[in-house]
Amino acid sequence: MKKVLFLMIALAAAAFGAEEAVVNETLKAYSMIAAGVGLGLAALGGAIGMGSTAAATIAGTARNPGLGGKLMTTMFIALAMIEAQVIYTLVIALIALYANPYLG
Repeated sequence: MKKVLFLMIALAAAAFGAEEAVVNETLKAYSMIAAGVGLGLAALGGAIGMGSTAAATIAGTARNPGLGGKLMTTMFIALAMIEAQVIYTLVIALIALYANPYLG
């Protein structure tokens, strides 16, 4: 924890001591890295959630075929909600890349 805190203080000192053009370019680079990592994690989480939802629906339909229609409807609603979370991450990443409020 001390190493992380020290690294954050060192990066902050370098950012405050640098010229404005260097700070803007550094912020753009960090924004791109954060957007890429955030979208990657969101896609990974969404894929895991969608896979487990589909597996549970298939298992439920195999156990009780009469409920297949209701399970499919519930699965599609769950998939839409999972996908909405990934889309929210995409919107935040696009804001960080193109409409970054911290860039002068």
